[in-house]
Amino acid sequence: MRIIGDGFLGRNLAAAFGDRFPDVTAIASGVSSTSTAAIAEYDREAQVVYDVLEECRREGRLLLFFSTASFSMYGFPEGEAAETDPVRPANAYGRHKLALETVVRSSGTEHLILRLSHVVGRHQRAHQLLPTLVRHIAGGEVTVHQGAHRDLLDVRDLLQAVARLLEAGVTKEVVNVASGIPQPVESVVTAIEQRLGVTARRVHRPGSPAITRVSVRHLRRLVPDFRGATADCDYLGSLLDAYLPYYTALLSQDLTALPSR
Repeated sequence: MRIIGDGFLGRNLAAAFGDRFPDVTAIASGVSSTSTAAIAEYDREAQVVYDVLEECRREGRLLLFFSTASFSMYGFPEGEAAETDPVRPANAYGRHKLALETVVRSSGTEHLILRLSHVVGRHQRAHQLLPTLVRHIAGGEVTVHQGAHRDLLDVRDLLQAVARLLEAGVTKEVVNVASGIPQPVESVVTAIEQRLGVTARRVHRPGSPAITRVSVRHLRRLVPDFRGATADCDYLGSLLDAYLPYYTALLSQDLTALPSR
């Protein structure tokens, strides 16, 4: 696999696949924050996509493009958001990703578009949810927006899904890749506190229930064994047990120094 980018996704893809899937190019260098307002960052990602699409077209390669299955794309639907549902992206990040999906689909290049929820794992950037919560809880105070939920996805489950989809030759599809279990951020904070043996002061910000429920039915049809080893009720604990030691070890080195790319 040829991987564009050496950040969180890029490093995990490289470690998992190496020389496997030699005819696939994965773009893992896009805008990583749903709150960014920097036009230059969007322009940079768009140019990378345009260039890589042309390269893939010339060389007969498949493009693996990572989009978003977060609130930015789906908002807060009443039911589960499926890939075929109409979307009205809630912010610039979601509109940007949807526009790039359209470019990819209309390019004539073989492609696979994966809409990801909040992926968690080693090499994650410091501004993302789990590193931020660990840093603040360890520091003694954490801000929690009431009603907030996040669909946390173990990067290992993402890598399993990528492998199965590519092995099966799935192309020209848009596929949600998420845990399918929106976690209350309050519960995530509590589970981290229990594992760290601390109780942080919680600063609550008012809010209404904010839940993006992502349908993974299409993914399970394509990858029947997706996330099959862990029950829903155990998923958060399993994820935290896997990665909290990594983040707490980094605290002594200053967690803000996590790789930025």
